[in-house]
Amino acid sequence: MYNLHAHTFLSDGQLLPSEVAVRYQDKGYAVIAITDHVDYSNIKQIAKSVVEFCRRWPKNSGIKVLPGVELTHLPPEQFKPLASLARKEGIKIIIAHGETPVEPVAKDTNRLALMADIDILAHPGLISDEDTKLAKDRGIFLEITSRKGHSQTNAHVIKQARKFGAKLILNNDSHTPEDIISPAELIKVGLDFGLTPSEIDKIYEDVKVLLTKKEGR
Repeated sequence: MYNLHAHTFLSDGQLLPSEVAVRYQDKGYAVIAITDHVDYSNIKQIAKSVVEFCRRWPKNSGIKVLPGVELTHLPPEQFKPLASLARKEGIKIIIAHGETPVEPVAKDTNRLALMADIDILAHPGLISDEDTKLAKDRGIFLEITSRKGHSQTNAHVIKQARKFGAKLILNNDSHTPEDIISPAELIKVGLDFGLTPSEIDKIYEDVKVLLTKKEGR
């Protein structure tokens, strides 16, 4: 059980990284990624902090914590250089903040984010056919989220992924203690938006492959 989209007070979350990890472990998760919001103003500081935290997290803990970032509200041409910088700083999971309908996001964010070295396009909104095909071709996961507001277009994202064979991922996008729902509740979000049990099984198989790759990177 995993959640690869979680925020701490290093950006706009409410909790310490350690409390985020403990709360997810208590809910039954085995792997999480801490993915605080970054742009050019803070990427080096956030990357250094989260990489150091994950390096010092006990190896015998019941939960594995991966260092990540969420590239957020960037001028679209900055996704590629910032994703490259994040990798150089030791970041394992890179999320791009997609074109959610509930925030003002720059035009072409989805497309240019998908052309960068990212792992997940978060809440991609009314993603186009062209961009869904690009996600499929580049092996980038499209996020189905439990987060209020961003979840409005989950059904559209599922439809597009089915149409073009793109990979999906279920994530919490947690900021507060109340956002940290159980794996069963997260799966129910997917089912409620139209995923089938076999599709959810496929999501977990694909994410397992991703995690194996990242943990050995």
